[in-house]
Amino acid sequence: MDFSLSDDQDLLRTTAGSMLARECPTSVVRAHMEDRSVVDALWEHLRQWCGLARGPVTDLCLFLEETGAVLAPGPFLPTTVLLLPLVEATGHELLAPVLAGEVSGTVAMAGSDGAWTPNAQEVKTFVPEADKVEVVAIVGGDERRPTVGFARDLPTRPQATIDTSRRLARVDTGAWRGPLAVLDPDVVTALLERAYVAAAAELLGTIRWLFDATLAYAKVRHQFGRPIGSFQAVQHKLANMALARERAWSAVYYAAMTIDAVDSDRHRAAHVAKAAAGEAARLNAKQAMQIHGSIGYTWEHDLHLFIRRAYASEHFLGTSSWHHDRLGELLTRP
Repeated sequence: MDFSLSDDQDLLRTTAGSMLARECPTSVVRAHMEDRSVVDALWEHLRQWCGLARGPVTDLCLFLEETGAVLAPGPFLPTTVLLLPLVEATGHELLAPVLAGEVSGTVAMAGSDGAWTPNAQEVKTFVPEADKVEVVAIVGGDERRPTVGFARDLPTRPQATIDTSRRLARVDTGAWRGPLAVLDPDVVTALLERAYVAAAAELLGTIRWLFDATLAYAKVRHQFGRPIGSFQAVQHKLANMALARERAWSAVYYAAMTIDAVDSDRHRAAHVAKAAAGEAARLNAKQAMQIHGSIGYTWEHDLHLFIRRAYASEHFLGTSSWHHDRLGELLTRP
């Protein structure tokens, strides 16, 4: 399989990276901790890219990787990755506004156990950006007969996590009464597999920052009259970080290609992608802190922002262990 980027894809990645570096410095991420409105200006730029959601998953992943590299806050991922497939599957009138970036949204699916499977519980948990978006797609019913309804102005309650760049919330759907559409279970399966890969792609950007920042620090930090990067123990840590990162990158883009090709391996590949990205994130976060030493513990250094996102995203939509379990079930299925 050829993993080389086309000229158009390389231009997409370069253009997105330049725009995000300009519009989303870490000062915006820090300001977002106290004032969520600071990302409104960033959303004005990101909304112009919502059309990627209807194109190849590979292209969307390239863009999301760049958003992960700057910890871009806001509703882009829940709108393009979670909401849009349900809008499209139901033929809802929101399709054109969502693609144009005129309406933002998210999906409320997980119940009290936090598992992203259709259920009839009225209180949905771990709903990304629920208090910021305009539309919430409520997935109910059960795995055999899932349903979806599109609601506005639902009661939300923040769910505290270590990552302040992505806000999660509990959403109470009990009082909402609106039309429900019955979904084909395959639609939900496809939605989740696409979401696993997209979240993993975003995590690749965070991993890239962790590795690049740590490598750069190892070159300039001196101890015993030498750069610490010259010590074999540090080199081994950096090599392991790079290996995990490359393995995750290959797994994510292989999974994206299988989804684009509607290949039968896409079901397994999606779980492999999220698991590999989660493992790489944990390793890179741990070793980044080890190599940075005491400076990495300070509030002024940006390292903690990326470590928070790395660990939180590893849990978002299922941990590596959970995805390994699902992969095992697929491999042993008769």
